[in-house]
Amino acid sequence: MRIGVPKEIKSDEYRVAMMPVGAEMLVKGGHPVFIETQAGVGSGFSDDDYRAVGATIVATHEEVFDKAELLIKVKEPQPAEIGLFRPGQVVFTYFHFAASPELTQACLESGITAIAYETIRDKAGRLPCLTPMSEIAGKLAPMEGGKYLEKPMMGRGILLGGVPGVAPAHVVILGAGVVGTNAAKVAAGLGATVVLMDVNLERLRYLDDVMPANVHTLYSDPHTIREQLRLADLVIGSVLIPGAKAPQLVNRQHLKEMKNGSVIVDVAIDQGGSIETSRPTTHQNPTYVVEGVVHYCVTNMPGAVGRTSTIALCNATLPYAVKLANKGYEQAACDDPGFGEGINLVAGRITNAAVAESVHMKCQPLKGSR
Repeated sequence: MRIGVPKEIKSDEYRVAMMPVGAEMLVKGGHPVFIETQAGVGSGFSDDDYRAVGATIVATHEEVFDKAELLIKVKEPQPAEIGLFRPGQVVFTYFHFAASPELTQACLESGITAIAYETIRDKAGRLPCLTPMSEIAGKLAPMEGGKYLEKPMMGRGILLGGVPGVAPAHVVILGAGVVGTNAAKVAAGLGATVVLMDVNLERLRYLDDVMPANVHTLYSDPHTIREQLRLADLVIGSVLIPGAKAPQLVNRQHLKEMKNGSVIVDVAIDQGGSIETSRPTTHQNPTYVVEGVVHYCVTNMPGAVGRTSTIALCNATLPYAVKLANKGYEQAACDDPGFGEGINLVAGRITNAAVAESVHMKCQPLKGSR
């Protein structure tokens, strides 16, 4: 199978979808690999690194798309890329269709087979290709939130950890999954007072046992959320429903009750955001202010640490890429139903139920899928 790896064109995206070791494994397996020139530079991999393992470097974005039967990317297709697709082409990347009916419709019309990292499950029901980026985004969230709490950044002028004689910041984290847990660890390590909220009591019991003393767990309900928002200096939105649009837990009215200059970091923005007033931002223009509250809603947070993120991502995605190349998506899905859940679109139809429900379209599951 001919495999193409384009350079990411989303704003401030420094990751690449394949490391040289991945290219080497696929080439040795008999699969030609085409890498767009400079695709790996943002992650510290040169064209020569890819050439040395047998990959072919091509000059343009268009050439990679033209040559590839299987395209492996990092971020969702950008408008300039969708027109380069052809029917039957397999695209393996983060799609986050639930956040964009427009992207879903465009990809349906293109006729591609869309396999989304974020909905693949392993045998334990976990999300192996989403988890590493969630870990990174979770660790970045308190650091970015702390920066934008600074007064020159329009924040309250609060230091997350405080100092002797001065109280630390109050950090509220909505969702105790991978993002929320990692955010809590970092915020607590910086000395903040952390409240970690979730609806899963068993999860909260576990985290209450293992987290440091400055992390407090609370059951998430509308009244408790509102109470905590009034106290919060920093709010981190980290709720995830795999494949579906994130639930909105904070509305504009809530913002009016929050402290002026407080900060929201909505990590759930890739799936539509868990804050009513959230809208996608970029690393170049990461924030805006609504009702006196600073919003940080960058849709590719891990892209800022491209080297770390690329290695973590490729460690998780490479086994699936090899499986795809060797077997094709149909056989791979038959052999591994969890991988089959990653297949979101096939030949103009939606095959993932959560995606279909989120964009209000009909689902036509793959034969034999669970």
